[in-house]
Amino acid sequence: MAPLNFGALVYNYQAIDVIGPTDLINSGSKEILTAIKTFAPVGDSIVSRAPEVIFHHIGLTKEPVALLSSHVTIIPTTTVDECPELDCLLLGGPNPAFFELDPKYAEFIRRHVAAGKLLFTTCTGAYVAALAGVLDGKNATINHLEFEWVKKRLPKVKWTKEKQWVVDGNLWTGSGAVAGMDMFAHWIKETFGHDVMTAGALGLDFEPRDIDSFLTVLPKRYDANGKQISTHVYEYYDKY
Repeated sequence: MAPLNFGALVYNYQAIDVIGPTDLINSGSKEILTAIKTFAPVGDSIVSRAPEVIFHHIGLTKEPVALLSSHVTIIPTTTVDECPELDCLLLGGPNPAFFELDPKYAEFIRRHVAAGKLLFTTCTGAYVAALAGVLDGKNATINHLEFEWVKKRLPKVKWTKEKQWVVDGNLWTGSGAVAGMDMFAHWIKETFGHDVMTAGALGLDFEPRDIDSFLTVLPKRYDANGKQISTHVYEYYDKY
């Protein structure tokens, strides 16, 4: 399997919008799962299906960019002009009231989507995608706090807040930051397998929720009397 080229545009997004999903993907990668075999029951079958991932943080230049939260600064690893072809592109969420999309970023997003590649947004990252025009006529969601605000300003998008994330073709839009991590857990499960996703979540002590925000992603477990017991990721691995 060829390495997965995963990119995120660098601007003043909320840190967890990008760091959360990329850490989850990294935790379920072949490199990390191979390393944690020493500590956890991760079999060769799981490792063989886990992705090799190359992360790209894409700026207009390679100058450092201060993020919206947590006093975090990102130094881009590449630029929109130099970035290799991506398999997946992630847009984190800025403060939409003060955000302006650079034309070079807009063109980069449009070109990626037109090529049929996967575009993910978390939180108000959907606003960024909508500014680029790639969500026109598409079903999408956004952080539900900004839902009415963005619906009035970008009416060409079929905004919904019925679910925690929405998939429309190659466009995956998540609600708030942690819902975005739930969305990525679902994508990992669908793409690489439930056990790869669970092994990756194990390393973060992360229990992802489903699209309705319920803790039903991990398998249900029952005791000898038929009573449901915890499905915490560590207890899930007790059976090994």
